[in-house]
Amino acid sequence: MQGLDSLARMLILFGLILAVVGGLILFVGKVPFIGRLPGDIYIQRKNFSFYFPLTTSILLSVLLTILFSLFRRR
Repeated sequence: MQGLDSLARMLILFGLILAVVGGLILFVGKVPFIGRLPGDIYIQRKNFSFYFPLTTSILLSVLLTILFSLFRRR
């Protein structure tokens, strides 16, 4: 039963991570500057629109790298 205990803990952890990410997605939608930073690419034509949040992606990547490196150190 040792294998099932670790599987159960892993599933609970993934569920908590998904809940936190869902909450962040709800919260980030209300922050006015996220997704509209200088360097984000937005092209709008007559029947076509393209949005690529380049600067937002880089900023999020740097923040997550710092966060994960702090948790990795024990």
